Formats: sequence, structure tokens, C-alpha cells
Amino acid sequence: MIVLENISVVYPAHVVTHQDVIVEEHRIVDVRDHKGGVYSSHTQRIDGTHLLVSAGWIDLQVNGGFGRDFTVDPSTIWEVAARLPSLGIAAFLPTIITSPAEVREEALRVWRSGPPEGWCGAIPLGLHFEGPFLNVEKRGAHPVEYLRMPDVRVVEGWARDRGVWLVTVAVELEGFENIANCLYEQNVTLSIGHTNATWEEAITAFEKGITYGTHLFNAMRGFHHREPGAVGALLARQDIAVGMIVDGIHVHPGAVRLAWELKSSETITLVTDACAGLGMPPGRYRLGAMEIIVSEDRATLPNGTLAGSIVTPAQALRNLIQFTGCDLSKAIDTVTRAPARVVQLQDPVIMSGREANLTIFTPDLEVVYTIVRGEVAFGGWGEKGLLGVVDSNLATRTTPPATSPHQNKNQRK
Repeated sequence: MIVLENISVVYPAHVVTHQDVIVEEHRIVDVRDHKGGVYSSHTQRIDGTHLLVSAGWIDLQVNGGFGRDFTVDPSTIWEVAARLPSLGIAAFLPTIITSPAEVREEALRVWRSGPPEGWCGAIPLGLHFEGPFLNVEKRGAHPVEYLRMPDVRVVEGWARDRGVWLVTVAVELEGFENIANCLYEQNVTLSIGHTNATWEEAITAFEKGITYGTHLFNAMRGFHHREPGAVGALLARQDIAVGMIVDGIHVHPGAVRLAWELKSSETITLVTDACAGLGMPPGRYRLGAMEIIVSEDRATLPNGTLAGSIVTPAQALRNLIQFTGCDLSKAIDTVTRAPARVVQLQDPVIMSGREANLTIFTPDLEVVYTIVRGEVAFGGWGEKGLLGVVDSNLATRTTPPATSPHQNKNQRK
């Protein structure tokens, strides 16, 4: 049993202080006013005074981190997943960028094989295939030699229950509608991205099953008052969610504020788009087939093109609050409820009966603990303060992640 004592609980619309959150058998069993209590000697008690707890943070776009890149070496998915709780991440989509089919197949094999014995970490819910059906003019850091036109033969076997949860595609490419029909039937969430789609093409794509926009503003046709483009279409539709990289580099603070005013906390997801340079010193790393240069604040190709990011979820949240003036509860929505809805998971709310995926942090958004399926995946207080990642003997999980089938299919209009 784990008891978070006298902690402030972040709910979708407000924060409730002086609460006890009790976790047992991987689930939250009670949330109640703090009045003190007597617990068994086996209870792990966490003093939540001056701390906050939210549902565990979810990132829909993680290319790698800590020196590893999933497209270069899919076998590192579980290794990186074990370290992501240090950033507050409880669940994520390992992202495979444009690459040969063998890479995607190997990533699926690694995911299906499950974690190594004794493993504990963030849950890799399923894979995000960002490519290969992208527009060459908006390819960004994707290698041109592996780009291709949409082809139903390529997506054969791509299904949510087989590990493919999200696919990013340039909707203006010939053949899009055919693969959209196939993926829709397999409960795969479809996203528009790396696209030169016009307003009309984007709006039409929403009717064909697109429900998400990959890293809004980046690698897509921008807004013009005579041709609003994909950006305009995504901003205009309240029912279409978008991801944003809020590192202060990928998107100007003013554009972040504009998107916030036009969308909502339930339709904006903060994504890190993390590359191998996340958590590493400046240097040269890989993003799929491309070499990237990581400096103190960004990752780029040698020609200066942005290539993923090194922002942490906590810093992205701080930036969002600074750029928009939003309150903490609304900001936390962007890493909890909004991404959960994109991939059709149950709303993550701290209440009795829910799976215990929790992120615990200070008022200035420093991550202190992350609890995944009732196990402490990161954190620990000793006599000298924060201890860091707990010993694997204290927090283990040997079963592979549940695939959590869709509760509802994407709604076509």
C-alpha cells in the first residue's frame, strides 16, 4: 500500500488541498480529507505537504531519449521507458519516424514481446508511426529516400490491438483515403502532419477520419488569409485535437497563445517530440537515418532544420502557463485528459477505482515521484531528501502492458 498524505490533488477544473490518496493493488482505493491515520508497517507513506499530484502524464510523441533513438534501435524502447518516469511521464507512444518497413516491424516485435523481467517504467501504450506517408516538401528531419505514397499494402496488419495506435500522414497525398479507411477499421487514430494540405484538403480529411494534428504549426502549410491551409483548418475545428511542442523554439509564444485561445485544454496535447538528446549533454546523436546536433536548448540537422526537441514535460508546462496565463489545472489537462482522449483512453482522473498512474510534483513543477500502475517508478525521500529512481527490487512489473482496446471508434461526420 502507498499513502500520499496531506497532498494537493489536481482535478480538471480545480485543486483540492489536504487530501490523502491511498493506492493498493495497482489502483486508487480512496481519496479523502487528510485527518491523519494509522497504517501498517508495510505501508509506504509519502509526505505530500507542499506537493501536488495529478494523473500520470502522457506523451504521444517520443522518438527516444537518454542517448537512444527508437528508429535507430527499437530494442531500446523498454530501456528508455524505464527512465521516462524521472520526467513525470507515466505513459507514452514510442514514435518511429520515416524508415524502412523492417524498422517498424522490429519496433512492433519489441513492443509485443513486453518488458524484461523486473522492469518498471512508463507504459509504452502502442506505437506512433510518423511516416512514411509524408509530403516531401514538409519532410523536416525525415529522410527523403524512405518517403512514399500511401499504400494499403504497407498498412496491412497495422491495428491498435497489434500495437499501432497513431499514424501521422500527409492527407493531400494520393491514396490517403484508402489507407484512412483501412486504419479506421482497425481503430488506429489518424493524424495530419508533415503536410502541405490546403484548407479544403484538411477539412475533407477531417470527414475521412483525421482526429488529430501532429505538432501544430511545424512542418505544415501555414496560415494565410486567402489560403488558411492545414494550420487554419486545425485551429478552426474545435473537435480536432492538436499536439504542440511548447519549448519556446518550435512555436512562438504568441502562436501558442493564439492556439490556446482558439482551442481548449481538452484539445491541445503537449508533446516533447523527444529525441536521443533528451537528458544528454550537447553533442551529435541520431534521429533515424539522420545525424542531429544537440545544443543547450535544441536539436537540429546540420543544416539547421529542427529535429525533435529536448524539452521536458515539466518545462513545456511552465512555458504554457507563462505564454498563455492559464491556470495549473488547465495546463495539466494537456498532459493527461487531452492525450488520453486522442488515443481513446478513459479520462485519467484521481478517484477511487482508477488505475494508479500518478505524477507528484512541487508547485514549480519539479517532478518528485511518478507512480505507474501502483508502483513507484521514480522518486523517494530519505533523510537527505530526494533519492532518485528507486531500486528495482522496490518497484517491479513483469507483465507486458495491456493494449486497452478502443472504447469508441473515431467519429466520422
